[in-house]
Amino acid sequence: MTDGAATRSINITVPVLARVEGEGALDICIEQDRIVAAHLRIYEPPRLFEKFLEGRAWHEVPDMVARICGICPVAYQMSAVHALEAIFGTVVAPWVRAMRRVLYCGEWIESHSLHIHLLAAPDFLGYASAIEMSKDYPEIVRRGLRLQELGNALIRLLGGRSVHPVGVRVGGFYHAPGTGEVAELLDRLRAALPEAEALIAWTASLDLPESATPAITVALRHGDEYPMNEGRIVSSTGLDIAIADYERHFAESQEAHSTALFSRFDGQPYLVGPLARLNLNLDQLDPAVRRALDAGSVRFPSANMFHSIVARAAEIHQALLEAIALLEAYVVPDAPYTEVTPRAGVGYGCTEAPRGILWHRYETDAAGRILSARIVPPTSQNQAQIEADLLHTLQTLGADSPPEQLRLRAEQVIRNYDPCISCATHFLKLNVRRT
Repeated sequence: MTDGAATRSINITVPVLARVEGEGALDICIEQDRIVAAHLRIYEPPRLFEKFLEGRAWHEVPDMVARICGICPVAYQMSAVHALEAIFGTVVAPWVRAMRRVLYCGEWIESHSLHIHLLAAPDFLGYASAIEMSKDYPEIVRRGLRLQELGNALIRLLGGRSVHPVGVRVGGFYHAPGTGEVAELLDRLRAALPEAEALIAWTASLDLPESATPAITVALRHGDEYPMNEGRIVSSTGLDIAIADYERHFAESQEAHSTALFSRFDGQPYLVGPLARLNLNLDQLDPAVRRALDAGSVRFPSANMFHSIVARAAEIHQALLEAIALLEAYVVPDAPYTEVTPRAGVGYGCTEAPRGILWHRYETDAAGRILSARIVPPTSQNQAQIEADLLHTLQTLGADSPPEQLRLRAEQVIRNYDPCISCATHFLKLNVRRT
């Protein structure tokens, strides 16, 4: 920071940043009153899940990968079972495919509701936490908790429990819920539709910063539905590939300042997640969701990462409508799964976690034991883009801005991506070095 003709070094440390899932640090380097580097430093030790899977039986994988994340266990299970079914040549029944989509709808609803109301909204309403915000906006916080619980209820319906569900197996589900359970939940889903529609309008009415950050967007694309469980990988630059070709274009690398891998698309940072999905799949939204979006002031496609909160609200509405439509056609099947015959091979799975595409690759032996596994989560795919966004946004804000303003905007930028660094205590440290 300049003080007359002199310059001085300033260190800013934020020891605790709530509303970021995991532990990390942010380092900002300012030289001659110009921001030249912004690093999101993740220092949590590697969790080694891919190595844990080696040597395990195929039927153990869904329950094991569910423990990678307490917020998105369904995404890990779905990508895993799709990859293993591809190896074994398993073709699931239409009932299984439909109920997997219902299960995924539950995860989108609970994860997006948590992020919007408890993690992101305080940024735009001027509060340090959702607890403080609840004093002035109690009904807003209650709405978030109601929607989150509704998502959890959908996960419990098919998964047995909402955290680390145990109802998923390769080939389908261990148990099919009864029609009474489904009917009761349907009533709750229908009752929540007005709240979901109102949520789109509310998020669009927030005082969202004007910011256009260049980004290549990547998501799944399905010809008949909004992408969730299946599709091809597409990008805003014209990429259109099968999920098995992912490694031809996307590569991970280690950065010295982070224990998390950075993923790049043909050498470039890229964006996955709700804003990328919405930008690339607007035409697949339910007409009711499109009408709700069009009634607001935020327009899509959008290059403003602060519009991610509106995209999440739109996906909550979309997930509710899809879950209702699928459960209204619900019947108890003769069997909730297809029998599996393990064999040797290599298979790929890619589904849309709340935070973006989650890609799995497995190799099995003839008995179905896991020989190797590779899992690429959304946050590692977003990490290079987060740093590019931080640098662009803070340079636009200006290095001569007050340290508190720089810190707050950096936190907001990071929270736009809803990074799932881990499922442990959440905080971010910020250090600014000026020379």
